[in-house]
Amino acid sequence: MTSPGAVRATAPLPTGVRIGYGSGSVATGAFGTVPGLMLLPYLTDTLGVAAALAGVVVFLPKAWDVVLNPIAGRISDRSTDPRGPRRPYLLKAGLALAACFALLFAGPPLGSQALDTVWVLVLFLACATAYAFFQVPFVAMPAEITDSYEERTRLMTWRVALLALTILLTGASAPAIRDAVGGRDGYRLMGVAVALVIVVGVVGVHRGTRSAPTGTVQPAGGSLRDQLKVVASARDFRLLLTTFVVQALAVGAMLAGVDYVARVVLEREGAATVLFVCFVGPALLLTPVWERVGARLGKKAGYVAASVVLAAGALLLVGAQGLPPALVYVATGLVGVGYAGAQVFPMAMLPDAAAVDAHRTGENRAGVYTGVWTAGETLGLALGPGVFALVLAAGGYVSSTEGTAVQPDSAVTAVTLGFSLLPAALVLLSLGWLSRYSLTARDVEAALAAHSHQEEPTA
Repeated sequence: MTSPGAVRATAPLPTGVRIGYGSGSVATGAFGTVPGLMLLPYLTDTLGVAAALAGVVVFLPKAWDVVLNPIAGRISDRSTDPRGPRRPYLLKAGLALAACFALLFAGPPLGSQALDTVWVLVLFLACATAYAFFQVPFVAMPAEITDSYEERTRLMTWRVALLALTILLTGASAPAIRDAVGGRDGYRLMGVAVALVIVVGVVGVHRGTRSAPTGTVQPAGGSLRDQLKVVASARDFRLLLTTFVVQALAVGAMLAGVDYVARVVLEREGAATVLFVCFVGPALLLTPVWERVGARLGKKAGYVAASVVLAAGALLLVGAQGLPPALVYVATGLVGVGYAGAQVFPMAMLPDAAAVDAHRTGENRAGVYTGVWTAGETLGLALGPGVFALVLAAGGYVSSTEGTAVQPDSAVTAVTLGFSLLPAALVLLSLGWLSRYSLTARDVEAALAAHSHQEEPTA
């Protein structure tokens, strides 16, 4: 009789399952990118909301997710749906996310800036709620699909490659769609287009994981508070999470700054699209390279290397005001090289921490682990635009309803530093926590071996 802890085989997963799982990143990439790129400019330069208040509007719904994500994880941990414990949430929550996103930028003329702002806040809150119940089960799945330390890295490689492609397409096309139509109508059309992309990802991951193993690990007992205490006591997970959250804050600030750098610093039409391609494009080519780096040096060493590259590129951008646009694009491309690896490795390391816990205890806390993880990621990505908005406010950035206000030199400097020095410092700071992370392939294999020994029948 199979014990509660007997889960997935270590054999390689079919390519179809890898691609199917990875297609979920089409949805997460679209929602994770476009609001961070477009929502703050929409508020400050279309609705005329002051920078500091706009930062609060962008942050609050994400702060709600920080509370909601562990709860969503706990709920999905206890699911016994025969189609798989996570998959039903992917479809229902994912389609709800798409609908709410289309409405986010489609507010009717309410005749009041205050009402327009409330519309954005309420719809973004609805988006964040739906996203929690999609993202948490999605991120929890790798720990249950396979027991293989290496296979999880391969699975994350597909995920990050499709994530990068989605970020590239949506991040480059969203400003282009807005600019082609102009004004609020441009934002409305952009919102519908991105919502359709989200639907493609949702349907893809739901159908593509039909044949994926789901395992039989039993849900952990005790209250959610008890489980959070257990997760918080996992030292390596805590260090990895802190590193990732601080880096998510850095990435969130850079994403929020793209549109401002293009308009205020470079003053070039179409520069936002070029910057975004430079930021994300390298991931399409170099994600497999980072996988090989991880196989050769280990996941932790690969993560450190990617982080250093990311920080170096950001530091070069400190001189963006005086550099030719071509060099700004090159430095942004270097950031993109590091960003690719800084996505692959932590996503591959997270399932290791959750799986070691499951094999040690025979209880499934994957949803709680990933709920806490996505809560931290959400917090970092939300704080990024919020902190960037505060930098704008400190620099005296002038908001307007037409996006044509003349900015003082202090505002131009604030945009530059918020896009370069701030994220570079955050990434370098995060390495202090990563240096103390100690979980290795040997630890994961030892946990599996010990668990297998416990399952052997006794005379």
